[in-house]
Amino acid sequence: MNTVHLSTRLATVASFVETGAVVADIGSDHAYLPCFLVHNGIVERAIAGEVVKGPYDSAVKNVRHEGLASAVTVRLANGLLAIEASDRVDTVTIAGMGGPLIASILESGKDRLQGVKRIIAQPNIYAKAIREWAISNDWGIIEEAILKEDGKIYEVIVLERGLAMYSELEMLVGPILLQAKSAVFLEKWQRELKEWQRVLVSLEKAEQTAAIEERKHELVMQIDFVGKALMI
Repeated sequence: MNTVHLSTRLATVASFVETGAVVADIGSDHAYLPCFLVHNGIVERAIAGEVVKGPYDSAVKNVRHEGLASAVTVRLANGLLAIEASDRVDTVTIAGMGGPLIASILESGKDRLQGVKRIIAQPNIYAKAIREWAISNDWGIIEEAILKEDGKIYEVIVLERGLAMYSELEMLVGPILLQAKSAVFLEKWQRELKEWQRVLVSLEKAEQTAAIEERKHELVMQIDFVGKALMI
């Protein structure tokens, strides 16, 4: 992967960036995504935010090597603090982190989202946390994608401002993904069900305390609910 050829995961994130957007890529690592967006004429300006010094230095180096210093600004900052009002950012991308961490970044920096109209999030795990943050902060899900790369399954969630309500199942698996029920989607939830069943078996062998009994009950309900709802 480099600034010209993205991984399938990041290419999927890039596909949801609208032409002409001003993008802030939070946790940009090597700044591959912002450079790709500029190289391909999707955006003219982008911010690459990185909180860790090593990846920040790598991003600066890559941007200079690509001759994009006038188009891609690299900032060493924590989360959305990388965005300044003068940037006029309208799109935020956050990829390659856990869902709870992405939700935490959005929550702690939501005062920096005033001019932002689209958020594209790619959680590695627990995407539900992002959906929970969205409905609590008046953002709706307009697009979702699920893909498999190098044996791992990833989700991409695209948010825009607006009121939305989702069922318990939609919050867990994604309202748009649930409608499509792609092969990768079904594979993901088959994996999850098997893991829950494995944990349930191990709990059956443990000393049966009140906490264990409660956890077993939760798992049984979860397995039954998801299995029946998805008809797996």
